[in-house]
Amino acid sequence: MCDDGRPMKICLKVRLFLSAVVLSSISFVMLESIALADGVVVPAGTAVSPVAPAVGQQPGGMMALVPFVLMFGVMYFLVLRPQQKKMKEQQEMIAALKQGDEIVTASGLLGKITGLTEKVVTVEIAQDVRVKMLKSQVSQVVKGSIKDLA
Repeated sequence: MCDDGRPMKICLKVRLFLSAVVLSSISFVMLESIALADGVVVPAGTAVSPVAPAVGQQPGGMMALVPFVLMFGVMYFLVLRPQQKKMKEQQEMIAALKQGDEIVTASGLLGKITGLTEKVVTVEIAQDVRVKMLKSQVSQVVKGSIKDLA
């Protein structure tokens, strides 16, 4: 679950969309500035002499890579690093599950773990009502008691 209560998948999709928008706008601005710096703006109908002096030189090979390196850096710090951190925390939480833990599932069910295998967890969601689900669908472990949430 995200900080605002939305499911994790929605948070990641929103974060990916926003970073894609930011990166595309940055690349658009950079490409436009390069295009404007490449040549002289000549009004329509004006003859241009073929011997016109060059306004500026093209950037070197290494300078052309700088925008791409910057875009990758922004993408890494805005998207990849936080996502990897959340995935690592989720995997550690799943590995630390034990019988008797009170949990919240990805679908929003509250329950207590009554059985645990390598991939499947048995959750008691009401008195003598048990369901089996994948361990990966456990969203979080409740601190305190489920009764405190109600």
